[in-house]
Amino acid sequence: MSNPTNQTPKPRQALEGIRVLDMTNVLAGPFATLHLALLGAEVIKIENPTDGDLARKLGNVPKLNQELMGTSFLAQNSNKKSLTLNLKAPEGREIFKKLVATADVLVENFRPDVMKRLGLDYPVLAQINPRLVYCAISGFGQTGPDAFKPAYDQIIQGLSGVMAINGDERLNPLRAGFPVCDTVGGMNAAFATLAALFHRERTGEGQFIDVALLDSIMPLAGWVAANLLIGKQQPVLMGNDNFTAAPSGTFVTKDGYINIAANKQEQWEAVADLLGVPELKTDPRFQERDSRKKNRKALTPLLEVELKEEDTAHWVELLNKNDVPSGAILRLEDALNQPQVQHRQTLQKVAVDGIGELRLFGLSAKLEKTPGGIKTPPPRLSAHTNEILGKLGYSQEDIKRLKEARVI
Repeated sequence: MSNPTNQTPKPRQALEGIRVLDMTNVLAGPFATLHLALLGAEVIKIENPTDGDLARKLGNVPKLNQELMGTSFLAQNSNKKSLTLNLKAPEGREIFKKLVATADVLVENFRPDVMKRLGLDYPVLAQINPRLVYCAISGFGQTGPDAFKPAYDQIIQGLSGVMAINGDERLNPLRAGFPVCDTVGGMNAAFATLAALFHRERTGEGQFIDVALLDSIMPLAGWVAANLLIGKQQPVLMGNDNFTAAPSGTFVTKDGYINIAANKQEQWEAVADLLGVPELKTDPRFQERDSRKKNRKALTPLLEVELKEEDTAHWVELLNKNDVPSGAILRLEDALNQPQVQHRQTLQKVAVDGIGELRLFGLSAKLEKTPGGIKTPPPRLSAHTNEILGKLGYSQEDIKRLKEARVI
């Protein structure tokens, strides 16, 4: 049957019809649920009635922090609804259990004992809803000798070896410039949740997911770890150099820096020709890959003498044209505004009442049949409490009473 309005049907989103209870705070958990929300899930952010997610107070704009709409919160909470609920109050727990009965997924990032002390841990909730996928995110996991230790991103960066293998002999240990452990932990949680939902489609059963930030980040060091675990080679501090090849890393140009990744033999030979130093191709120190790696400290200054004769843009165009991967090293502002990022719509515009139009990260994966992205702005605290409770059967009088009792 043809569409009577002659309009293309609206594409279905991948997680349309999935309800997620988001009990998370700050970054790892909200980053996980953000991706579920971008894929079309209804994500209900359950926050304490006083001031909500701590991230609402975090950011570099004091006015927004005071409004409980800090930049850190705005970055991770598009497409979500906000419900305030005091889980320490019996009526708050009663409301929560009614929500659990309607939910598909629950994500929390409390310490391992918090939900049990509230009487709301997975065994209890699974009795209410056996189909529930319950994802618990913590620093070290739910069990083990470190399970109850406090964990922040920088602590995990140190314990995972990330800081030990960053930098060079002048600057080490070195923290990554953004909370890499939190964000990777959140992405791992989203990935695991999708796997659990797929299992539920096959069997009808929910399950408990235990995600640790420490577990999540360590496999990202796979190549470096394999050199140690299999090849018995300790990590070498190489700064901006790539340990797999040479010349591969960051080099000085006339007006700044350039990344060059001449990882193949033919790429190295092209670099030597394009820079006007073909004699280096037959220099015994640089002729073969392993020799170049051992002698990279001698090779780099020889190349930089030539690279300093022209601007970065000149070399990027010339090298890429000749199949040698290269790129400028951009400031964050320039990176966010480069044409390729704009073309990909990596950042989306969204209007937030009382704040204005913002550019926020949307869904980076482009799904042909089930596209995702930002539909609604990050919510004000408690913006959806009345709506959600109303759908659970609470009257306006009930809601007024619950507010007076500070349950919501």
